[in-house]
Amino acid sequence: MPQTSFAADALSVVTICLVALLVLLGLFCVVYSFYFRNKIRSQALVQLNYFSGPWIIRIAYIFFATWWGFGEIIRLNLLRHNGTFLNALSSKWQENLCKGYIISNLGFAEPCLFLTLVFLLRGSLQKTGALSQKWNATTFGFVLLCCSPIFILQLVIILVGSSYEEHQNRILKLPSYFIKSAIKNDDIALCTYPLLSTSFLGLFALVLTIYLCWLGRRILNLVINRGMQKRVYTLVFSISSFFPLRVVLLGLSVLSKPESSVFEAVVFLAFLSFLCCAGVGICMLVYLPIADSLALRSPPGDDLEASRSGNNESVSLIANEESMVSGSPRNSARGSISFRTKEIEDEGSGTFVELSLFNLSRDSSPMGSPTRILGWPMIHTREP
Repeated sequence: MPQTSFAADALSVVTICLVALLVLLGLFCVVYSFYFRNKIRSQALVQLNYFSGPWIIRIAYIFFATWWGFGEIIRLNLLRHNGTFLNALSSKWQENLCKGYIISNLGFAEPCLFLTLVFLLRGSLQKTGALSQKWNATTFGFVLLCCSPIFILQLVIILVGSSYEEHQNRILKLPSYFIKSAIKNDDIALCTYPLLSTSFLGLFALVLTIYLCWLGRRILNLVINRGMQKRVYTLVFSISSFFPLRVVLLGLSVLSKPESSVFEAVVFLAFLSFLCCAGVGICMLVYLPIADSLALRSPPGDDLEASRSGNNESVSLIANEESMVSGSPRNSARGSISFRTKEIEDEGSGTFVELSLFNLSRDSSPMGSPTRILGWPMIHTREP
């Protein structure tokens, strides 16, 4: 059994606690999603029905985050101490667990998490056929399809690494840290990060980060609410910064030995980076859209100013429908609920971004009266 420092073991304990918090946050948001859907059905809130459109993809995002978290626990050296359940396994089985961790997390969970986030943001810009049950199924299929290349590459690297020692004299000689996913030390196997696996993940992250920044720029062109702009900036900045940072840190981990405290510290920082990505995504794409949707229902008797203030901030990041009837059949909205635009036929040809989709307070306009749009004219931008 290799000697490990107290600091390395403490980082492992902190990792387990943070994963537990992530799982609890995910479970809370899943329950919150079902509560929201049940509230819509039980109270016949047809106006809010389309807000829950991407609920399957939101839960899939939480599933991928939870999957990733459990994988991070499996690779910890702390679980290979004497008396732990992984220490009871043979070194061969421990090595297989490390291989499975690389394929599972670097080849499946992390790419799928990033892809799901991108598709959720992309759905907010679709004008037709978005956020229906068919959209959920199609999007989930596209996530798996787009993840398959990186998954296959990681699988090939692990398979090549398994036979590297047996055929290293017949093939191109590479340093072991390029393809080895585990190193044996005192009859146990310590998980490492093959540099080739990290490089392919970095290439994948680079492509999606560029697309995410371009997508965020398009979204910001449609948003006029400051609170919404802050959310978009926070989401795009955190994902485009922390995910590449994780890849860089994993690449640097090959410079130290797996049993050293330096390795544990670098890997923990890489874990913390991706944890921030997953946590911010859950808050911005799952919890806040639901909370904002429920806030749209102001009960009668509320203060008008509070109602308007709440509604102005009640802008969901992801929700979309081809059309929505509001008061009069002539008033239809297309695009995202977050960045929904409305063509006003009665008041000119300008396009407005709605700040308040529903106003159910006592000051709402009576049915049949002209609809007043809370917003400002938006200059049309040419689609890139």
